[in-house]
Amino acid sequence: MFFRCELVIVIVGLTLDGQVRTGEIVGGHEAVAHSRPYMVLLDQHAEDGKKKYCGGFLLNEDFVMTAAHCKAWSSYVLLGLHNYHNRTGVQRVRVKQTFLHEDYNAVTYENDIMLLKLSTKAIFNENVKPIALADQGDGSVPKSCTVSGWGRTNRIIESLSLILMEVNVTLNDSDQCNKDKTYCSKGDNGPAKGDSGGPLVCEDGKAYGVVSSRKLDSDDLEIYSYAKIPHYRSWIESKMKPQRKPYIW
Repeated sequence: MFFRCELVIVIVGLTLDGQVRTGEIVGGHEAVAHSRPYMVLLDQHAEDGKKKYCGGFLLNEDFVMTAAHCKAWSSYVLLGLHNYHNRTGVQRVRVKQTFLHEDYNAVTYENDIMLLKLSTKAIFNENVKPIALADQGDGSVPKSCTVSGWGRTNRIIESLSLILMEVNVTLNDSDQCNKDKTYCSKGDNGPAKGDSGGPLVCEDGKAYGVVSSRKLDSDDLEIYSYAKIPHYRSWIESKMKPQRKPYIW
């Protein structure tokens, strides 16, 4: 069974009172402030009135990438954020349009990828910069990668991390993952609820995957799945291409 990594926040569950839980994404550490200027936090209000958070990452001044299961009724993105309590210089931009992958499956989380078009252009500076995407390459699987986000740092207590956390993961070359068009990592350390939509960044500094879901294998070990960006390059480029307005006679 899959578990989405998004974080649904209710008043009693959100710890934003200045107390940072020690530790990790799960098993990681605090990122150096603004060392990942492409990171985005999605601030969402769902149709049921609950507030949700997901991660994302900036592709250019107009587009953010995230997971398809992070879709919400209305959204803002926070750019240039590190500490949730310190909003100095943080850009809060409304999402104008969403591009959900047409073949996304909400049960199996296949094709769990989505683009967000911003209502106003992101302003690039030292804390806000886009990240390059991995190309299709030769199909080999990168080994050493990093995942970052503001998701929960504890499997039991659901609370948003106040600061950006990161964790190193090692990808497995699995036939099932290849069939599912995903990269996978295994073990205790990895993304948790609230980290969905964040990037899987590998040795060359490019985004290779989108944090999607997790499940347990037959030995009760966590398996984390990341939508494989190289597989979706054509789809991404088609959605980001400027739309021509129809000619009016």
